[in-house]
Amino acid sequence: MSSHIAVYPISSNPPTFGHADILTRAANHFEQVYWAAAINPAKSYMFTQEERMRMMQEYVDHFQLTNVTVDAYIGATIRYVQSKGSRVIVKGLRSTDDFHPEQQQALGNAMLAPDVETFCLFGRPERFQISSSLVRELALLGESIEAYVLPSVARMVEDAVQRFQAQQ
Repeated sequence: MSSHIAVYPISSNPPTFGHADILTRAANHFEQVYWAAAINPAKSYMFTQEERMRMMQEYVDHFQLTNVTVDAYIGATIRYVQSKGSRVIVKGLRSTDDFHPEQQQALGNAMLAPDVETFCLFGRPERFQISSSLVRELALLGESIEAYVLPSVARMVEDAVQRFQAQQ
C-alpha cells in the first residue's frame, strides 16, 4: 500500500466548488487521487450515480487534474480505500458541524484498518457557505446556482430539477 494514493469520498448531490477546492488541494499533495462518489443506500439522491460522476468529471476536466480518477462505490469506505491500495482518506471540513461526524468516521475506520489515515482539509473561507443542499434548494426555487458550481454542472442540475418538477 502507498501513501502516494489518496481517496476523497463524497456523497455530494451535486458536487460543488467547495468539493472541487478540497479535490484540487488534495491533488497537489498526492500522486493519485480517487474522487469517489459514495453510494449510501439509506440516502436518496436527486441525481443518478452516472450523473454525479459526470458532474465530478466536469471539475476534473475544468481544473485539468490529470492525477485524479472519478469513481463510485457502494459499501464501507475503508474497504474501497483498501481496494485502491491507498492508506489515506481525504475529508473536507467547513465548520464544527462537519467535525464530529468526520471524527466518528475516522475513529471507526481506524478500528477497521489502523494503517489508514484520515487527512482533513479545512474549506477555504469563501467556500464555507456552499453545500449540496443549498445548491439543490436554490435550483428548486429557480435561482441561479452558478456561484456554487461550474456552469456545465449548473445546466445538469437545472435539467434534473426540470425532470423532478415535471413528475410533480
